[in-house]
Amino acid sequence: MSKIHLQRPHALGAAGAREAVQRVADEMREKYGLACDWNGDVLSFSRAGVSGTLAVGESDIVLDAELGMLLSAFRPRIEEQLQKNFDHYFS
Repeated sequence: MSKIHLQRPHALGAAGAREAVQRVADEMREKYGLACDWNGDVLSFSRAGVSGTLAVGESDIVLDAELGMLLSAFRPRIEEQLQKNFDHYFS
């Protein structure tokens, strides 16, 4: 198992960041079949080989994910794509 932790500041406010996270979740659901569920300001996500949370704060976003054995081999690529998505949605 491999873990990914990313934290990124943003200037969207909690409501704007939550909307951005929902757009990301919708895209990931459509592309990869990710199951997503909100609990307060925390989005939990999962599918075969990956699970985690994306916490929305007033001034930052925190992603914690755990990759299964198969996806662990692709961790650098996955992390790079996550960074690009963070740049796109939260900058």
